[in-house]
Amino acid sequence: MFSILENCMLVPNVHMMTVYAPDVAKSALPGQFAIFRPEEEGERIPLTLADWNAEEGTITVVYLNVGRSTAKLASLKAEQSLPTVVGPLGNPLEIERFGAVLCVGGCYGIGSIYPIARALKEAGNTVISVLEARSSFLLYWQEKLNAVSDRLVYLTRDGTRGKRGHIGSLAEIIRTLPMRIERVILNGCNYLMMRGSQETLPLKIKTIVTLNTLMIDGTGMCGVCRVTVNSQTKFACVDGPHFDGHQVDWAEVTQRRKAYLQEEIIPLRTTRPQ
Repeated sequence: MFSILENCMLVPNVHMMTVYAPDVAKSALPGQFAIFRPEEEGERIPLTLADWNAEEGTITVVYLNVGRSTAKLASLKAEQSLPTVVGPLGNPLEIERFGAVLCVGGCYGIGSIYPIARALKEAGNTVISVLEARSSFLLYWQEKLNAVSDRLVYLTRDGTRGKRGHIGSLAEIIRTLPMRIERVILNGCNYLMMRGSQETLPLKIKTIVTLNTLMIDGTGMCGVCRVTVNSQTKFACVDGPHFDGHQVDWAEVTQRRKAYLQEEIIPLRTTRPQ
């Protein structure tokens, strides 16, 4: 069993959990994920590692409450335990000295972009972090990201902080920067990554996305996470989760992500207090 040290809501519907999992913490690298199971006989949920401390043996994830299993995860308290935490899984993100790198995070992706920005900064890159949200009250971890970024850019749909707009304004933001961006890394919902990739394509900037596909085992055995990248079938868990955003078949990814929307909603409706 894996002890929960902290589990709280950062902003509406976005939660952070810190768990004692020393074997995962000592091997974790930026961009990897872990499989969580909130209860015995429950489903397995892949969550990107947002932070870790190898000395203390802890890992931290940021997740969105969208269905029965994440609702159960959000209901757990400190000092309770999880039956399963498996990881680190997936390939770590390529970290080199590229030059100027734009790290874009939205929703739970703000949390998972943090260790990537930190590693890129430590590798000697100029890091510009873009935080995207519907409104300023949905932003979090600004201080943490500011500490590992050369510049922090806010993009809110209602204009309550930073530039007014959404991910469709990414190309405009890039054009206003005083340096050439050598690489863009997108982390968040599928729409953010798809739309962001469309924005950077005409600019011919290498763009890396972290696909959050459906997953069961996380080791390539079930095939549920298959995606098409550059006209080839890939498994997000073992071939990714990082891919060139310009080569992803986004129509297929979107269709597969919608396959179980009703199954996610129905348990919430049936368990809601009358």
